Order: sequence, then structure tokens, then C-alpha cells
Amino acid sequence: SARIAYVPQRSEVDWTFPISVLDVVLMGRSLRRSRFRPLPAADREAARQALETVAMQRFAHVQIGALSGGQQQRVFLARALVQDAEVYLLDEPFTGVDVPSQSLILEVLRQLCETGKTVIFATHDLAMAAESADNCLLLNRSVVANGPPREVLTAENLQTTFGGAALAPLASAPRS
Repeated sequence: SARIAYVPQRSEVDWTFPISVLDVVLMGRSLRRSRFRPLPAADREAARQALETVAMQRFAHVQIGALSGGQQQRVFLARALVQDAEVYLLDEPFTGVDVPSQSLILEVLRQLCETGKTVIFATHDLAMAAESADNCLLLNRSVVANGPPREVLTAENLQTTFGGAALAPLASAPRS
């Protein structure tokens, strides 16, 4: 298995590239094999299972650019899942993603954590961080605060990080 699996921001992808959903997911297995060898059945099965985990199996043969933003993000999460990594690093995984996809992605990330995997995601959605993260790291050229959301997402820390007083109400966001 890989040590780190990465899910990029959606803006970093060329959505016009003619590649199917299944092929995008199989790219996550490319580190495990030689370029010119046929794909083992185990790789195809891992890709099928990953697509099932993110509820995208019926789109396996659809071109990636034809999907919605939430569907595309779920495909890239599936690509990370096939790597069976120890650490999952996601860059803005909820940006431009519909609510059902957000919920599904969060559930998959929680399941990864429950199996002992480490999940790290960058987000500007402070309410999402307050609700879903076990730990938060606030940065403004250096570390402003690090720890549980209730301790990190305080009015003082948000003022130091972002400026302005409008962010203070997020500090009391409940965690479900």
C-alpha cells in the first residue's frame, strides 16, 4: 500500500481529457505495477469496490468531464481509496460539491479514521471543520492554533488568522 494518497482540488484537473471514471480510479493503482503490463484482476476489483464505496459504480464507463462537481470529487476519492494508504491528504474536498456528496465524502473519511487511517484535509469552510474534524490547524504564515475545534476556532484565533469580527460565531458551532 502507499503511504500517502492525495485528492487534489477540482480546479487542478483538466476535465476535457478523454478518460473514463474507471481509468481515473485505476490510475491510483499505477504505483503498484509496471507501465506496460496488463492490469491484474485484483486492480480492477479494487477499483470496482472503491467506486461502490463512493456510490459511483454505475458511472464507471462515463467520461470524467461529463460528471457533476460532487461526482468528480467522489471519483478522485475512489482513486485515493484504491491506494490503501496510511494517510489521506485532501485539498479542499468540499469546494463546489453538492450536499449529498459532502455527506458521502465525510462518511467515507470517518470510516477511514475508524480503521486507523489518518485523514488530513485543507478547507476554508470553518463550519465544516468545526463539525467534522477531531483536530484543527489554523495557519496564517505560521501556526496560529492547533488542537480540538472548540479550542482552535475561537474568536481570538479567527481574528488573528483572518481579521474582522464576523467569523466569531463559528467558534461556537456545535459538533455532531
